[in-house]
Amino acid sequence: MTLPWPTGTRTTTLACAAVFACFLTACDSATQSNDERPTDPGTVTVTETQTDTTPTIDPNDPVRVAHTIATDLEAPWGLGFLPDGTALVTQRDRGTISLIDGESVREVGTIDETTPTAEGGLLGLAVSPDFATDQRVFVYVTTAEDNRVLSMRFDGSSLSDIEPILTGIPNGDIHDGGRLAFGPDGFLYVSTGETGDEDLSQDDESLGGKILRITPEGDPAPGNPDEQSPVWTKGHRNVQGLAFDDQDRLWASEFGSQVWDEVNRIEPGNNYGWPLGEGDSNLEGYVDPQVQWSPDEASPSSVAFADGALWVASLRGERLWQVPIKGDGTLGRPVPHFVGAYGRLRTVVAAPDGSLWLGTSNRDGRGDPAPDDDRILRVTLS
Repeated sequence: MTLPWPTGTRTTTLACAAVFACFLTACDSATQSNDERPTDPGTVTVTETQTDTTPTIDPNDPVRVAHTIATDLEAPWGLGFLPDGTALVTQRDRGTISLIDGESVREVGTIDETTPTAEGGLLGLAVSPDFATDQRVFVYVTTAEDNRVLSMRFDGSSLSDIEPILTGIPNGDIHDGGRLAFGPDGFLYVSTGETGDEDLSQDDESLGGKILRITPEGDPAPGNPDEQSPVWTKGHRNVQGLAFDDQDRLWASEFGSQVWDEVNRIEPGNNYGWPLGEGDSNLEGYVDPQVQWSPDEASPSSVAFADGALWVASLRGERLWQVPIKGDGTLGRPVPHFVGAYGRLRTVVAAPDGSLWLGTSNRDGRGDPAPDDDRILRVTLS
């Protein structure tokens, strides 16, 4: 549908490099201010975690990196598993899709229209829930004209039948969104950013700053708040993670600006407040987050569900957050893992065997790469 709408630890960074990196990461989340906003009982605010840059791995932590799946990648972004246990991964700036089979990584195709920017390029990837019969894979890509969702077929060795199903998503150097996830309803959920133009988030005529819900053919999914529109929710700055839990609830991780990064529970028709509010703003008619962090501790770029918790990969925070889901559907206090140990963490995905696959993003122009970066690590939870 075309719319007319316009397994080692990482070396500690030298102090001067850290200052420079902080400047470069402004678009992941801007520098934390000292402003403290009131919070209601429904929001967990994380303010007292360690900010020391010394890499830490707790040897007694049951959450541990078991081994390295892949090395020498460049800004891996989207990651999806096929029914046979192999996985496809996108590399943002190269515009390539590779197949990971065991510890073998083989390029299977290139999206030629990829136009990398500071935060755009070949981003999210989702495998059709009917892949065994339709062989379809979906990606989110920044082009010279827009951000768009593409459908293609993968026969186990190469890509074919690449075609756009949703175009006209605003693009820019920053805040391009890009995460894809199929829901238990069989529809495709798409996160978009406001590209640095805050007004797009509240603009009902724009696809920027939204979460979209579409059919595999790219049409607005039945049951959307406006049956003629793909928009599911609005008022977002830059959603970078989407995940469903075992109760079919949708959760999203989102970059804030100067004060708070967020995890939100996503429900249709809700307005999440940007740019009128950031974090727990207590604004009438707008939905506050369930968890908020300072940008120094987060810049949450992906979220996965496993073992009763949300797992949030953080770029600037250089850690993996474990956020327990309580019985009433609210979130408990987050616990950090691997603080500073592997650098910037871009993508986390629940694997079929119950582990997590965790991708670094140290070669994205804002990190301090180790010799074998970027990597995908297998994380065991017990």
